[in-house]
Amino acid sequence: MTHPASHLSTAEIDAIGRQLDALREETLAQLGTSDARHIRRIVRLARGSAIAGRTLLAFGFTPVSFGLGVLALSAAKILENMEIGHNVLHAQYDWMNDPALNSQTYEWDIVCDASQWRHYHNYEHHTFTNVLGKDRDVGYGIIRVSQEQYWRPRHLAQPFSNLLLSLLFQWGVGLHDMDPVRVLTSSRDDEEAAARRAEFPAKWRQFLRKAGRQLFKDYVFFPLLTPWNAPRVLLGNLAANVIRNVWTNVIIFCGHFPEGTQVFTLRDLDGETRGGWYLRQLQGSANIEGGSWFHLMTGHLSHQIEHHLFPDLPAWRYPQIAPRVRELCDRYALPYNTGSFLEQYGSVLARIFRFSLPAAWTTPLGPARPAQA
Repeated sequence: MTHPASHLSTAEIDAIGRQLDALREETLAQLGTSDARHIRRIVRLARGSAIAGRTLLAFGFTPVSFGLGVLALSAAKILENMEIGHNVLHAQYDWMNDPALNSQTYEWDIVCDASQWRHYHNYEHHTFTNVLGKDRDVGYGIIRVSQEQYWRPRHLAQPFSNLLLSLLFQWGVGLHDMDPVRVLTSSRDDEEAAARRAEFPAKWRQFLRKAGRQLFKDYVFFPLLTPWNAPRVLLGNLAANVIRNVWTNVIIFCGHFPEGTQVFTLRDLDGETRGGWYLRQLQGSANIEGGSWFHLMTGHLSHQIEHHLFPDLPAWRYPQIAPRVRELCDRYALPYNTGSFLEQYGSVLARIFRFSLPAAWTTPLGPARPAQA
């Protein structure tokens, strides 16, 4: 497989690594009051939005108040999951020594247990980004997104599988670390599956405890608090969770599967240097263009390229870093995959439809779209 960085020499790859390391160290040296102020402001905003949403659902009686309540609660859940939870769990704010924002103790508003997320996302996904057989986020085990993945008849249904995954995304995320399909179907000769099988009972119990708390909170506790409006509150919570699920799924897919994002094999890891790791992140990620509020509501994962380069830097700094990353890509003739929301998600859907077909019916995707000036 030929990748867009194949024209670079070893010396150039090492130079890219040094420059990106220097950018990271420069940004780390700037962390301080403004970063703490930002994350605490977002925590207050998310809590205020949740209170507003739950109040409208509990005490309103009109369709308008229901709609506004659902939107406010959806916004709160999106902010908590993406700008707060995801970024806190990446240890972006551990330097603050705030127990409420510590990556090892934070628990987020989603059925996925935080410790399981840290393992498969922070370690597996960010270490082995887009490496087939190592990064299980490539298609989430059910969607074929590359010519290099084997085609099976079940992939014909993946446009519908993708819709179902988006609607139930928190459940897919919650089950992901346990890898239940592999645990249940792999042969006993599969050593990695055997290790997962041994861990499965403990992780399953952990998942059930967390999922049970979430279900109780949204579908029992809050409806019981408002017996005069219990069905409305339950339905509003369900709608808010679905909106959050679809939004996070769409944003994450836009950051990983648009046209031009590359996948890799285990052979591509042979002899990989720090600079090579950075290049793999650049080639396996994509950005979405938009305004400051859009970036905030994506948890700044609209800057997925910068997030994969620097996952432990506070995400709100990615827009400041992005021009320098883009300039480096231009200097070394590397693609910087970016586009509007409609362009990127349209590209994702086209890729999902394309690779639902047998391998013989498809051709490899081309390089990423060149960055717009």
